[in-house]
Amino acid sequence: MTALGSRRLPPARAASALSLLWLAVTFAIAVGPLVTLVAKISPAALVATFSQPSAVTPLLVSLASAALSLLAVVVGGTALAWRISRRGGTVSRVIELAVMAMLLMPPLVIGLLLIFMVGPLTPIGAVLGRVHLSATNTFFALVVAEVYEAGPYYVLGAAAAFSSVDRALEEQATMLGDSASRRFRRVVLPLAGKGIATSLAMAWARAVGAFGAVIIVAYHPYGLPLQIWVSLNESGLQSALPFALALILVALPVPLIMFGVSRRAGG
Repeated sequence: MTALGSRRLPPARAASALSLLWLAVTFAIAVGPLVTLVAKISPAALVATFSQPSAVTPLLVSLASAALSLLAVVVGGTALAWRISRRGGTVSRVIELAVMAMLLMPPLVIGLLLIFMVGPLTPIGAVLGRVHLSATNTFFALVVAEVYEAGPYYVLGAAAAFSSVDRALEEQATMLGDSASRRFRRVVLPLAGKGIATSLAMAWARAVGAFGAVIIVAYHPYGLPLQIWVSLNESGLQSALPFALALILVALPVPLIMFGVSRRAGG
């Protein structure tokens, strides 16, 4: 064997080294923007920005609207997800296709269509007006837009999680005398917990970062995404960076918590 040949790595070790290199490059590319963002912001700039009372308002608006949006998505979307996963037939397929259409529709188009569906000059808008609500340029409108952007992520993910539960386990619980609600709480939810936690994380991140539909129907009040856009246009890139970091810090905790929940549910 030549000296050159003796230095060659075995094929398995070479493949492993290439795999590790590829993972390292992919990870660096994935976290690169976040590292760049942190590197570009000084603590002094953060203090100067958020020491102004007006700068805290978008943060509070985003937290409140995303929390209400997620609550609405879970309350309304869980039943849809269950229907999609458990009952076949035309109705379930139509529901699934409708939710899929919402997921695939560009957010700007969602915003335009919401104007024509729930705007002040529509029948729904007139009904909302009677109870002193408006689906344009209000906090309520912001929540509506976030529900439309985030809802499909939760519904389709939860439906997949429910579908993964072994029906035989539910049948055994039925034979043991468990009611439908008890089966759902004690059998379905624990087994579908990992998928549901992931779906919740995706819905939260989508809601708190919603921009396309929001800029059409709820330009006011400003949440963090719109504040980033306004700061970028009015004062330049550097002034938008503190709000960008705040948005990341708002968006990340819930997915990380849900990731921990899903890890526990998975084993």
